[in-house]
Amino acid sequence: MNGKIKPFQSIHFKIAIVFVLLLLVTIEIIGAYFVKQLEQQNITNFENLVTIQPYISTQLSTELSDEDTETANRNVKNIVADIDNSSISEVLVVDNKGVVRGTSNANDQASIGQRTPKSDIKNVIYANRKKTEITSTSDGSFYTSITPLTNQSTDANQVVGAIYVRASMDSVYRNINQVTVIFLTASLVAGLLGMIIAIFIARAITQPIDEMKKQAIRIADGDYSGQVRIYGHDELGQLAFAVNNLSIRVEEAQEVSDAERRRLDSVLSHMTDGVIATDRRGNVTIVNEAAQTFLDATSDETIGESILTVLGIEKEYSLRDLLENKHDMVIEPDAQNEDDDPVSSEHARHLILHVDFSLIQRETGFISGIVCVLHDVTEKEKNERERREFVSNVSHELRTPLTSVRSYIEALTDGAWKDEKLAPQFLNVTQEETDRMIRMINELLSLSRLDQGTAKMELEYVNFNEFFSYILNRFDMMIKTEQSDPKKKKYRIKREFTKRDLWVEIDTDKMMQVIDNIMNNAIKYSPDGGVITTRLMESHNNLVVSISDQGLGIPRKDISKVFDRFYRVDKARSRKQGGTGLGLAISKEVVAAHHGRIWVDSAEGRGSTFYISLPYQPYEDGGEWNEEN
Repeated sequence: MNGKIKPFQSIHFKIAIVFVLLLLVTIEIIGAYFVKQLEQQNITNFENLVTIQPYISTQLSTELSDEDTETANRNVKNIVADIDNSSISEVLVVDNKGVVRGTSNANDQASIGQRTPKSDIKNVIYANRKKTEITSTSDGSFYTSITPLTNQSTDANQVVGAIYVRASMDSVYRNINQVTVIFLTASLVAGLLGMIIAIFIARAITQPIDEMKKQAIRIADGDYSGQVRIYGHDELGQLAFAVNNLSIRVEEAQEVSDAERRRLDSVLSHMTDGVIATDRRGNVTIVNEAAQTFLDATSDETIGESILTVLGIEKEYSLRDLLENKHDMVIEPDAQNEDDDPVSSEHARHLILHVDFSLIQRETGFISGIVCVLHDVTEKEKNERERREFVSNVSHELRTPLTSVRSYIEALTDGAWKDEKLAPQFLNVTQEETDRMIRMINELLSLSRLDQGTAKMELEYVNFNEFFSYILNRFDMMIKTEQSDPKKKKYRIKREFTKRDLWVEIDTDKMMQVIDNIMNNAIKYSPDGGVITTRLMESHNNLVVSISDQGLGIPRKDISKVFDRFYRVDKARSRKQGGTGLGLAISKEVVAAHHGRIWVDSAEGRGSTFYISLPYQPYEDGGEWNEEN
């Protein structure tokens, strides 16, 4: 803000106004208190001035007690006439019957002998209590006093009448108004003098501040040569000294920042990875040579453009997606350039880039931009595709059905073939497992179709309680068969199922493959004598299966990667046990194809729990699980 400051907006003006206002407020408060005290004092003095002397009250009481009314009235008239007080406007004497016995008003002598119309006088006589009142009318302000008269010589405190006194207070308020005018005049003069003094004081305060403002503006414009004059050793002087030091520090910091920027530009220009930086609106501000090469674009073509347009992902993502959800992705920039210019993109026709996003955030959490790092992962993606092709030919998932078949055959060899009821069942299960192995091989060959979402799903409604029990029965048979072998690891399977039958639509072979994978891993990593806990429950329209072991667990840094293909937490141990790192990846694809979710909760030394969540709708009329399926 380099514009001029209006006079009434300046701190100079504000300091002067505050000073004057404080002065006026202080004077007015003191003046109001003084005038109020003066008014109270004058009123008190006036009341004392117009108060009827006690001896007059005594004479009037005596006359009102006299039974000779005519003589008493004449004496009352003389007593009232002898009251010499210029402040009193009217004196009225009334007996205890409310009859006027005397008045100082020469024009109202006819009221003598008549009942007084003033109800206040009657109330005072009845209450035997003095009453005073100040009233304001169009004729002015008046003080009224009604005092009861008692005859103590005959009967103590016997009210014989009352004396009514009315006096004008114009002189009192005239004096008060004169004092008030004098005080207001003095206040205005003090305010004017205070304004003049405040202007000089404010100028002395704001002049150093104004110089520091000008120096701050010069610093903002990049000029660090100026220095603020120090007028004294007070707070403003210390502030000026701090501004001068700040100017020097900012200049040094700017030099360091420029040096760091040059160093950063040098690093970015020699990096093999592409780097793109944006502002908070997602527009590109920095792009290095490697990124320009990857994207086949010049600096002029990318600076100022949206990061979404530069990466060619504006149709799939918005800037909010990058800020809130997306942290990495894989793009093929040559794919969008082939249609535009096949010749220029020939050299990068198979280029694949892995893009990592990182937010530039302040300590307050405000996002000021995005940093995008481009890695050339063409060779890595090629190897990944080769591994996916390998999935079509080999899978460690064959191990579980082979073990199951072996267990049943060993049971038959040990004499179960002689049991006419048990032998056909064992042979039937063996045949089913053999058929399932063939189907599993075919499914592995179509894993690439699962990746693309084009794999055919053989869905049917099944009772998942019985389906899950059927799978666990096979593992129980394996446990029973291996118990006789002292070299085999001992473990136990614990079941915790909901009592309600849960019917879901699934591909039984694929889902059996998923559960086999997780159970097989749980058996692998369970300690000798461990317990594998299996649970089946219903939660929020979802069927949830959990399989827990008591093994070594998974390190926190590896939890997010356990479902990646060919990934092994302990590679040496996995190879020794015959794993290929594909089981959980296949399980994830199968569950996703069922519109479900699979995840793991684990900690080192505490075992692992794998969860499978499938969408579930109540199905009351479903048939029972048929083992022939």
